[in-house]
Amino acid sequence: MSEQSKNFFTSILLFFLAGLCEIGGGYLVWLWIREDFGFVLGAVGGFVLFLYGIVPTFQKTHFHRIYAAYGGVFIVMSVFWGWLIDGVQPDNYDIIGTIIAVIGVLMIFYYPRKGEKIWLK
Repeated sequence: MSEQSKNFFTSILLFFLAGLCEIGGGYLVWLWIREDFGFVLGAVGGFVLFLYGIVPTFQKTHFHRIYAAYGGVFIVMSVFWGWLIDGVQPDNYDIIGTIIAVIGVLMIFYYPRKGEKIWLK
């Protein structure tokens, strides 16, 4: 596997891990407050959200691009979470919005900029 491919897949893995931490931690806090689950579940959710703050620091680019791209990744993961965990099937608007978000992620995070070192190399 080339170094470029390895860097690409590492970035995808980091996006996925951060998404799980953010959405999973938020979901645990949601269950604690909205669904009357115990405080311990909310505390675990808070800790998982703390981990979400750490995971993006392992990405190899600028802060603003990482967090802008994470926004799109979270859209995609949230739609899948709702479908797989809550049983709410996405409608056409969810799917169209998700496609738009993925295009945004690809442009913001992976498109090379003139005069900047391409981090995937």
